[in-house]
Amino acid sequence: MGIKILITGANGYIGSHVANLAYELGYDVVACDFSNSNLNPSIEFKNINILDLANNDDLYTKLGNPTHVIHFAWKDGFSHNAPSHIENFPKHFDFIKNLIDFGCKSISIMGTMHEIGYVEGIIRENTPCNPLNFYGIAKNALRQSTLLYAKDKETSIKWLRAYYIYGNDEKNHSIFTKLIQAEKEGKETFPFTDGTNFYDFIHIDELSNQILAATLQNEIDGIINVCSGTPVSLKDKVEEYLKEHNFKIKLNYGVFPKRQYDSPIVYGENLKITKILENYKKGINV
Repeated sequence: MGIKILITGANGYIGSHVANLAYELGYDVVACDFSNSNLNPSIEFKNINILDLANNDDLYTKLGNPTHVIHFAWKDGFSHNAPSHIENFPKHFDFIKNLIDFGCKSISIMGTMHEIGYVEGIIRENTPCNPLNFYGIAKNALRQSTLLYAKDKETSIKWLRAYYIYGNDEKNHSIFTKLIQAEKEGKETFPFTDGTNFYDFIHIDELSNQILAATLQNEIDGIINVCSGTPVSLKDKVEEYLKEHNFKIKLNYGVFPKRQYDSPIVYGENLKITKILENYKKGINV
């Protein structure tokens, strides 16, 4: 049986990049979402509400009996204290449990650094979690529940923890999105912090490559940081971005004060994903 990849939330910011990349590389891709406006029109598309049907015995068949699933679908992902995160968490668990029970061999689930809470320094796979918003609490609970349920099952679970994503920024919700808007409006300055916080930045194209590589390999599972592994100051990254895009707008430093809940430095350990990428390039364990 060949590889068949189901991608939920496939029309979203990350999902569409991964789905299009997988299709371009020749994989059999099934995209599941409520729209396919950001997808290659040749990709097989299913408009199925997976959460409403999470407990249906025929859901796995309706989704095409995929060998691999990448689960991105998540309502209100950019609104971190929306109550929907807590309300929908059990449905996400039921959906994943359904996939496991009906024989899916590999499930990758999109995690987030917000599971961790406040940390200064490197985030490893075993870093203790103390999430500080509903989004982080729900993702943390889903990871714990999924890994516990799958412990004695034959399904490989990859929990892919992402960090600060940029690229194709008009469809993102990052500071780069706001910079693009301000530049288009002809504003001369952009209100900014002092820019001294360090983050783990990763371009959406590289993130998509890492997600696909982690999903398709069968050697490493559990929590996998999909990241650069290198902390870069917000100031340096934004100044670089302005230069690369020939923006005229200037940063107005110090307008926004430091927030107590913003870590001065936070980034992911990338040992697992580095090994995965090395093997992926060699065609090992794929």
